[in-house]
Order: sequence, then structure tokens, then C-alpha cells
Amino acid sequence: MMLNNCRLQFITHYTEKYSYIDTARMALEGGCRWIQLRMKETDEYLLEKNAIVIQEMCKQYGATFIVDDNVLLTKKIKADGVHLGKNDMPIADARKILGDSFIIGGTVNSFEDIMLNFKGVAPDYFGCGPFRYTTTKKNLAPILGYDGYKDIILKMKDMNINIPIVGIGGIGKEDISQLLNLGLFGIALSGSIINAENPIREMRDIVKILDENER
Repeated sequence: MMLNNCRLQFITHYTEKYSYIDTARMALEGGCRWIQLRMKETDEYLLEKNAIVIQEMCKQYGATFIVDDNVLLTKKIKADGVHLGKNDMPIADARKILGDSFIIGGTVNSFEDIMLNFKGVAPDYFGCGPFRYTTTKKNLAPILGYDGYKDIILKMKDMNINIPIVGIGGIGKEDISQLLNLGLFGIALSGSIINAENPIREMRDIVKILDENER
């Protein structure tokens, strides 16, 4: 499994200026090597069409390609994995369908969410958030902030739960170092890249920050 790429994730988003494919391409050109295709409220045909294009782009860059929500499409096109929200298919059911060779991520907002997942079949990583308010996701869960992440990470250590935590939701480049110092494995970005004046340069700056934190 390509979980090393998991430290910096980009989640696609559509704007008046950029298509889903555009945003994935800019993230890859900026150095991100983990793309999650999120296309809410779209039909299967369009989802698969975009998935195949972005999957091929990811292969060219040696990047991990994750499909949001859709387990059956993940298996059909042999994506690298799937990310499941709290109201999507249970992780245990997804693992039965996909087997052990696919990456499965799960969304959590609290330590209680983590324990619910951990008692069943645990995912390969948790996407945990939101860090702060973000406009790129509807039905936002309660904001965590630094203190929320710190509390979750300490409780996980106490329970010897070692599943990687990826922070998500309103994270900017000025937040990254402090979040990683708290113990997060990585971060997931969307709006901060897409809304930047130069998205490719913004992603390159973030890759540099992550590299510096690994030294």
C-alpha cells in the first residue's frame, strides 16, 4: 500500500474556474502524490469518466488515486483505494468487497468515532476534521481546532491505536507545522490550493513545508 504518499492529500473540487480534472492536474504538477476524487451529487457515468482520466494522470506521476465513497467503482477501475464518510458503506463491508490490496480511509470527527471504527474492521488511515470552517464541504461536523486534535491523539496513544491520522478541513500552509508537531501523520487540502492565486506554486510551497518537517 502506498501510505507514504498519504502525508499530503489533495481532494478534488469543482469551481467556475477549474474542473475536477484541472484541480487534480494542478495538485500533481505542484508535487502532491495522493489525489482523492470527490464528486458529490453526480451521476455514475460522469464520476467514472473523470475517475479514469485522473487515475491515468496519477499513474503518470506515480501518485496514489483514491475514490470518495464509491466502493464498487473503486473495484471496477482498480483505483488504489476508497475513502468512506461516516454515512457511507461500513468499512468492514468495503473490506469484504475490496480485499486487503486496496487502501480504505475513513472519516472521523472525534475519538468516539475512532473507537467505533476500531472495534470493527479498522481503516488504513483516518481523515479527521474539520480543523476549521471550510466551504468545500456541506453538513460540516463540529470544528476541532488544535485542541481537538491534541485530545484525540493523546487518547489514541493511551489506547495504543496507531492508525495514521490525516487532518482535513480549512487547513492552510501556516497551520501545517503545528499540526504535524501535535502528532498528525499528514494533512488533506482542497480549498486552500484551489483558491490560491497560483495553485501549483501553492502546492509546491506546501510540499516544501512537509519536507522540512520530516528532517
